[in-house]
Amino acid sequence: AGRVGRMAGRSTTASGVAKGGGAAVYESDKAVHEYLQFHFATPETLVPWECRPAAALDFPKRCADAATRHVTGAKSKALDIGCAVGGATFEFAANFDEVVGIDFSHAFIAAANVMKDKGEAPYTTVEEGETTSEKVARVRDGIDRSRVTFAQGDACNLDAGLEGFDAVLAANLLCRLPDPQAFLARLGNGLVKPGGVVAIISPYSWLEEYTPKEKWLNAGGEDSFVALRRIMEAKFDLVEQSEAPFLIREHRRKFQWGCSDCTVWRRKA
Repeated sequence: AGRVGRMAGRSTTASGVAKGGGAAVYESDKAVHEYLQFHFATPETLVPWECRPAAALDFPKRCADAATRHVTGAKSKALDIGCAVGGATFEFAANFDEVVGIDFSHAFIAAANVMKDKGEAPYTTVEEGETTSEKVARVRDGIDRSRVTFAQGDACNLDAGLEGFDAVLAANLLCRLPDPQAFLARLGNGLVKPGGVVAIISPYSWLEEYTPKEKWLNAGGEDSFVALRRIMEAKFDLVEQSEAPFLIREHRRKFQWGCSDCTVWRRKA
């Protein structure tokens, strides 16, 4: 049976400048619940219909796998930057000895730490209108949660002590940063070790509420991937480019479907 009540706040699926927009969107209870569902819900829970778009499911695992499969040496350290509630961070822990997840949202990091400590967390999902139901997000079996550490941080101003990662993931992060090029520069300035890889996955959904227009990678009309390649190729080689569809539930019959550009880069020696 459903529970009737309000889930206050703006959905993370909403676009455009509005009161409470920008990074503040990701500090609300509504955002935490939507992302616990996005990262941890089973396909049947997320989309309770046979017509579910299978290719868009399990987005966090597919993101972590995109980086992991290109690591050629020891899998010692991985970084999930813009980790949200930690879905991909935990997936990294299936293969790496030490994993760090960082997000700007204090609320997301608090939820990620609950997932680390308890392996599960309750969340509320919208069924329709103001009718909701209660679900439980769970880290999948076989993941050693002790390998994972979460911290709040700014992708555009990362701590100097973060360095030498075998794999870095930035999933649906780039177009939510105030200065994307500052983050991209940091990748080649010690964050990724020589021979290490970074997976940059982005729908290039540029919005002024997150990124000043002059900072958009496609400012001046240049294609975002072309601009990304121009920035990255000084210190990285492109090793893979593919499509990364994703699905975020608004309610049981309405979803945001997106298709991010997944690019994987290897740091030059």
